[in-house]
This record gives sequence, structure tokens and C-alpha cells, in this order.
Amino acid sequence: MELDFERCYRAVDSRDQRFDGWFYTGVTSTGIYCRPSCPATTPKRENVRFFPSAAAAQGAGLRACRRCRPDAAPGSPEWDVRADVVGRAMRLIADGVVDRDGVPGLASRLGYTERHLHRMLRAELGAGPLALARAQRAQTARVLIETTGLGMAEVAFAAGFGSVRQFNDTVREVFALAPSELRAQKRGPVSGGAGTITVRLAYRPPLHVGSLLEFLALRAVPGVEEVRDGTYHRGLSLPHGPGEVALTPAAGYVSAALRLADLRDLAPAVARCRRLLDLDADPVAVDATLAADPALAGPVAAEPGVRLPRTPDHPFEAAVRAVLTQQVSLRSARPLLVRLLAHCPPHPNPAAGHDRDGGWGLRGFPQARQVADVPDDGFRGPAGRREAVRALARAVADGELSLDGDWAQTRRQLLALPGIGPWTAGYVAMRGLGDPDVFLPTDLAVRRGARALGLPDDPKTLDAHAERWRPWRSYAVARLWRAAA
Repeated sequence: MELDFERCYRAVDSRDQRFDGWFYTGVTSTGIYCRPSCPATTPKRENVRFFPSAAAAQGAGLRACRRCRPDAAPGSPEWDVRADVVGRAMRLIADGVVDRDGVPGLASRLGYTERHLHRMLRAELGAGPLALARAQRAQTARVLIETTGLGMAEVAFAAGFGSVRQFNDTVREVFALAPSELRAQKRGPVSGGAGTITVRLAYRPPLHVGSLLEFLALRAVPGVEEVRDGTYHRGLSLPHGPGEVALTPAAGYVSAALRLADLRDLAPAVARCRRLLDLDADPVAVDATLAADPALAGPVAAEPGVRLPRTPDHPFEAAVRAVLTQQVSLRSARPLLVRLLAHCPPHPNPAAGHDRDGGWGLRGFPQARQVADVPDDGFRGPAGRREAVRALARAVADGELSLDGDWAQTRRQLLALPGIGPWTAGYVAMRGLGDPDVFLPTDLAVRRGARALGLPDDPKTLDAHAERWRPWRSYAVARLWRAAA
């Protein structure tokens, strides 16, 4: 990725928070790297280098600034919306694929050789997959050191390091402090248990909290998720075991209280929670495009920062929700999902305990193989819908359908399945894959919302009008759904 020096320097000089996570500022005279909004004095031009990733800055021998904590900045919105190999690689690395399966596993998931993948990541991010995963491990280690009472050997293991020595060396290199020194200056209370961690998830303002929680509450499936007292509670199916999270929006961050059966799942859980709440979005860019249309200017001005939540565990969840919601209301679809889940026994969750009144006891969405094996009694409604869910589940479980590949290819594969049409494929792309530029002109709620805002509600005319909202048509759908409500 090429970074324009003048543009980056202006962002640093103005301490513009919108650019946090887009790039990192290296200061050669001090040997540190910062986020663009660092409150320290603006460095001289001759002492500045800009990097597309924290891993690239670390590879240049720089350590993380102790003041602005660049490792805790929001993720780059570029990797959140790109469907190419690099964008997919970044999302898989954030989900811990390199730690679990190594670089060969990552390359296999993406369909490229290790050498070619390394070359692409180096060209875009200034670092290869191992360095990018190492930077993530360092951040995970810092969170565990500062927010838990775990011993350092346990922290090293949970963060994904191969040895305590590797852990010690990496922490010293990245933060210029020994692990014990990081713990001595911890910034928050120690968590109450070995499997309980509370972290702050940064985002780019603005964030319209009301619309976010209302969106999630309207679609909440009992037993999996719920919204209570301004907090969204959700069960998670993570790589090493189950978990749960309570997400509470606050000024400048979202508090995430995580209970994990296995602490190695901390980094994947954080990445999935960020995607769930769409925290890496660039709301200023989205709102500027939508507000250019007079019909949306009023809603955008009244409610800036509306996000589009995604499904956290796997896009398969969005696909099942979409099929069961076809031609029925959200209220009518909820009992269908509850009945289906009742026939998919959850995995034992040692992290949850029995504190149901405290908001725990939720489960993650079932895996594709579980859904494929649900008997007829687990479905309500037309036989065609039941068979569509089964065909979808079998295709995912058997590896015939990949829901973490290229978005366009995935949509083509979805449309080839029985009972799945353009609306369903579009919904999966939007809420499961995170495609920011999907439009659903035949959706009844979209058409009602368009009518409420004085827009045409004929699908063909509305679809043509939506061209002006590119590349953020998915966010326009969220706005229209909200107008319909």
C-alpha cells in the first residue's frame, strides 16, 4: 500500500482520530510508532515514516508508543470492506488462523501458495503473515497481562506464543517493557476469573448506539442473544470452545466482558465482536456519501454513525437466518429459529456457569453439520424452506460451499443452491460476509422505508436510484430499514 506523505502528515499534525488504524506514524528520532491522533508533539518531517500496519513498524525496529497505545487503535476500514485476497487474509489472521494452522493453513484457505501470499501481504502491508500474526499476539498478550491475574506462562500460552522465551522477547521488542513491568503499570482492574476478561473495543466516531441496539434487539434469538439495560449479550462458538460476551457501548469505546472456555480464543473473540458491531467502519465516509442524496440527508444528520451489524460466529448463521426469513416478518421468523436451535444441542460451556440472571448461559449458533442433521420435526413451514436450509447446511459442512472466500464467487455458489434467490444471497453477503455495497430492492421493508423518505418504491426504479449510494449501499439498506420502522 502506498501512503501519501503529505496527506498522512496533515492527519498527524491535526491529530485526526479518523485516521487511527489506517496507518501508523514511525518517529525515527525516538524509535517509537504512534497512531495519527497521538497527543504528543508533532514530530519533524525528516524524522517521520509512515507504515500501513503495526507489524511493518515493528519490523523497522520501532516500539509501540506508551502514551497513545497504537496497538489498541480501531482496525483499518480498508480490510473490513475489501473482498480481495489481502482483505480476506487480514480477516483470517485476525481470527487466529495463522496461530492455529500456520501459514500453510492460511494459504490453503485462500487458495494461493505461501510464497505468493507472502509477496502480496508484503506489498500491501509491509509485513508477511507471520509478522502480522506476531503483532496480534503481542496485543493479545498485553490485554491479558493488564486485565487478568494469570501467570506469565499462562499468558504466553493463551496469546498463542510457542514458548515463554518467545513471549518475553516479543513483549520487550514491541513495548520496550518486560511483561512484569507491563503488569506493574496495568490500567484497569484485574478480571474476576481465569476465563473472564474485560477489554475496550475502540471505534471511529460517531456511533449511533440507539440504532445499533435496536437493530440487534429486533433480530435477537432467545438462547443465543439478548439486549438488556443497554447491553448486548451473545453466545459465541469459538475455535477452541464456547464463550459469551456482554457488549456495552460507551463514549469512544465498547466495553466487552468476555467469558471464554479457552483463553486462546481471546483474539478471535475480539475480532468477531468488532465485526459483529461493525466497529472498524469509517462512518464519516459512509455518511458523507449517503447525505449527498437529499432524501437521506435528514436521517443522516439526525442519526450520524448508523452501523450494520454482522453475524459473529460464521457467515453460515446469516445464511440460515436469511432462508428462514424469506417472505416472513422478523417476528414470524424468530420461532422458526428457536425451534431449529432446540434440535441442535449446544456444546457444554464451562465458561458460562449457571449465572443466568447475570446474563450468561447463552450459546453460539450451531455448526453446519448440526443443522444438516436436524430432523423434520425441527422445522416449521413449507417443505421447500426446510430443504433449502438442509441443502445449504450440507454444502457448507461438506466443503462444497465456502462462505469465507471471494464475495462475488460466494454469491454465485449460493444462487446455485435450491431455494436461494437474489434477496437471500444479498442478505448473506451483507450481514454474513460484510460486503458494504449490497442493495435489496425487492425487500418489503426497504421499499416501505424508501416510500417513507419520498423515494420511489418500485424495485427497478429504486435499484437505479441506489446507484448514487455506491460503495455504501448496504448502509443505505440499514437506513431504509430504520425509516420503515
